[in-house]
Amino acid sequence: MNHTPDPQDTTPFSEHFTWGERTYVMGILNVTPDSFSGDGVYAEPAVMVARAVAQAQQFITDGADIIDIGGESTRPGSTPIHPSEEIQRVIPVIEAIRQVSDVPISVDTYRAVVAEAALEAGANWVNDVWGLRMDPDMASLIAQAGCPIVIMHNRSKPKNVAQEARLGGRYVGIEYQNLLADVQRELEESIELALAKGVHQAQIIIDPGIGFGKTVAQNLQLLNDLDYFLDLGYPILVGPSRKSFIGYTLNLPPEERVEGTAAAVAIAIDRGADIIRVHDVRQMVRVARMVDSIVR
Repeated sequence: MNHTPDPQDTTPFSEHFTWGERTYVMGILNVTPDSFSGDGVYAEPAVMVARAVAQAQQFITDGADIIDIGGESTRPGSTPIHPSEEIQRVIPVIEAIRQVSDVPISVDTYRAVVAEAALEAGANWVNDVWGLRMDPDMASLIAQAGCPIVIMHNRSKPKNVAQEARLGGRYVGIEYQNLLADVQRELEESIELALAKGVHQAQIIIDPGIGFGKTVAQNLQLLNDLDYFLDLGYPILVGPSRKSFIGYTLNLPPEERVEGTAAAVAIAIDRGADIIRVHDVRQMVRVARMVDSIVR
């Protein structure tokens, strides 16, 4: 399915992105010791920065269009860290990558103070897993910076997390009156919050939040019906990579979910995704190019 969002004013993206032309790939760079996928590069500072730069360069070689850097795990049941710790993790990595590449860098944070420091250090985008709802200062910062913002849907609550040693955490007992309509309505509420603070429509990317406050069955439905959100008119980012809905569907731990991720990515692109957020960049770039050749 060829999805071309209304471009309005494409200034934040014009240098690198033409929506609807092809699928763009965002490589996940976790600067955390507790990444659910086991791919974090966290270590003592000098080692961590070197590892992060090497991974970013490999992602770029493999075809990544954006590098998404996160300093706090968002896995089900994870423990929040202090903003100062998050800043200490991500800023040296952003600065080091910026010195060796002009690739667009996204910072995965819901805290305005972290986002501001990251943008000053050379990041280009903000990826907010709480859709501007967690920090009242985030929307104003995005408006002032004029940068792209990923607004994600999220209903995560610790009380709904079930843990299984081999497969990790998943959400259970999450109830929606109508999954698609409820997700769309809550995304629209976040979008309105952004617009009210002066964020331009052309800055906004939406993410339905695969894996965030949804059961396994709900995640599967969300992927299959992703085209429901096309009418909102914004570029769509989808991040199914290695997530527990794949693990529980296939009974596989995170390191064995590449094929499940590939299937989810292919469906997402067919249903209209503009950006896929993944750990296995080389493999998923190939999947994206193949699917694009079929559906675009």
